[in-house]
Amino acid sequence: MSLFKRNNQQKQNDKIQLSDIVMPNHVAIIMDGNGRWAKSKSMPRSLGHRAGVEALKNIIQMSSDVGIKYLTLYAFSTENWARPKDEVSVLMSLLIEFLAKEIDELNRENVKIVILGDVTKFPDAVRKEIENSVVLTKDNTGLQTNIALNYGSRAEIVRAAKQFANEAVNGKDINSLTEDNFNDYLFTKDIPDPDLLIRTSGEVRLSNFLLYQLAYTEFIFTDIFWPDFDKKQYEKVLLQYKNRSRRFGGLSKDEESI
Repeated sequence: MSLFKRNNQQKQNDKIQLSDIVMPNHVAIIMDGNGRWAKSKSMPRSLGHRAGVEALKNIIQMSSDVGIKYLTLYAFSTENWARPKDEVSVLMSLLIEFLAKEIDELNRENVKIVILGDVTKFPDAVRKEIENSVVLTKDNTGLQTNIALNYGSRAEIVRAAKQFANEAVNGKDINSLTEDNFNDYLFTKDIPDPDLLIRTSGEVRLSNFLLYQLAYTEFIFTDIFWPDFDKKQYEKVLLQYKNRSRRFGGLSKDEESI
């Protein structure tokens, strides 16, 4: 099925249903629960991951339609290499398949693909599809979809510290490093911090994901397994986000008046 195959009326309906919500500028998602979803249906884990890809298509589609600017997806962590080799192979194959099948339509829909993480450890075929997707969509100005691959936040922070230390050794003023410009050394350079983090499957932890960037992000955890996280579930989460009060360490207007 085509990733963006809806008529204009369907697109408009998505916008109308969420028209009273101030959309988060940046949504980050830990897509969890594919294996447990498959187990609950007496299926192999590989089919759970395939079902997770179908869910991903819907979320990219809806994010684009409702005007979210950045979508960051935790697709493969540095710790995922510890999974059985057969499962890692399935994940690699699904990544290749997704990018090969969908990238032309993503490009037509003005979606920009950005990769967060160190992809040098991936097989050549995977790197080729990744590079093709990034190059093809680099000038697009619609939804920026950041895919975290071989990504770990601790490794990212250590990498950033080493980069600045190298500059300092070569004469850069150490006092020039600030909270504001530290992001320049992260994979998320030029990407605003997430407004909303969603994690599916009932797990309530960050699992080494965007530890620096999530300092003031709103967290929403849902018991829904990722393959079942459809547009209705996404809408529910966005409605929850609407009711959050983001104070960034300050006071709300109501609290200031007390």
